[in-house]
Amino acid sequence: MGEIDEGLERAERTRPIPQSLGARMRFLLKGAKGSTKQLAQELGVSQRTVQRWLKGQGVPKPAAAKKVEQQVRAKWQPRVKDRTRKAAETNGFMLHISGTFGYSAAGGSTDDPRARTITQKMPGSVAQKLYAARDAGATQAQQERILAEGLREHYFKDNGHRAAGIDVELNDIAWMDVEL
Repeated sequence: MGEIDEGLERAERTRPIPQSLGARMRFLLKGAKGSTKQLAQELGVSQRTVQRWLKGQGVPKPAAAKKVEQQVRAKWQPRVKDRTRKAAETNGFMLHISGTFGYSAAGGSTDDPRARTITQKMPGSVAQKLYAARDAGATQAQQERILAEGLREHYFKDNGHRAAGIDVELNDIAWMDVEL
């Protein structure tokens, strides 16, 4: 999961996702209506393994631990996620980002990459593109291109009021946060 996915996910939650295996397993068990058999089928392990993990005996192998984490992330606060996503796609979001940006611009200006820290209100159309890309399994580079295009139009070009010939590339993200 890249910085952009993590930023969107952090903004979609009102409570942190459980971190310990026991807390994650109890959460998943509650969703399986208390059935260790059903939970075992969802995770692709034996019922006895689920029972051991719930008791704190043993730890899952890396593949199983990843499956547990994916299940928790997918099932954590679904109504909050939906409500937050709809709000972002309608009203936009505030982007806080620090990274290295590359430029290609008109003659007489430099196109050397520059480190910048930017806070910019992004419109709902950018949120729609980011969510659609995430849903389609886009790579970090594809999501960075969407952000770069949004920043080009709304920050660097000031919605068409300046820097008409500039093109922007997001080369590296040092840190990023999203407020929805």
